[in-house]
Amino acid sequence: MESKTAFLEIFGDSPILRVLDFLVVNEDFDYSMTDIAGLSGVGYSTLKLFWQRLEKEGIVVNTRIVGKAKMYKLNLANPVIRKFRDFYWETTRHHIHEKAKEKELVVR
Repeated sequence: MESKTAFLEIFGDSPILRVLDFLVVNEDFDYSMTDIAGLSGVGYSTLKLFWQRLEKEGIVVNTRIVGKAKMYKLNLANPVIRKFRDFYWETTRHHIHEKAKEKELVVR
């Protein structure tokens, strides 16, 4: 069974959240839509249903073109996305901290 990130465990496992989860964790690199779909576990046709909205809202940005593939990454120039990224990592830290406390209580 595939393990979920803390963020997906807490907020649900919808296609758009899977994509955002993937893009935050891999924010240093750019990816084609095909790669984003495959690596986030979302079908390409499903990704196409909401991708245009992600571009329009400035959530993702086109970084370059490699052959016929447009490459994208999370738009860290967008202040809302920077706050979302901070929220993502704070949620993850909190979740890990809580899990560690639970394990500590079980061990005692």
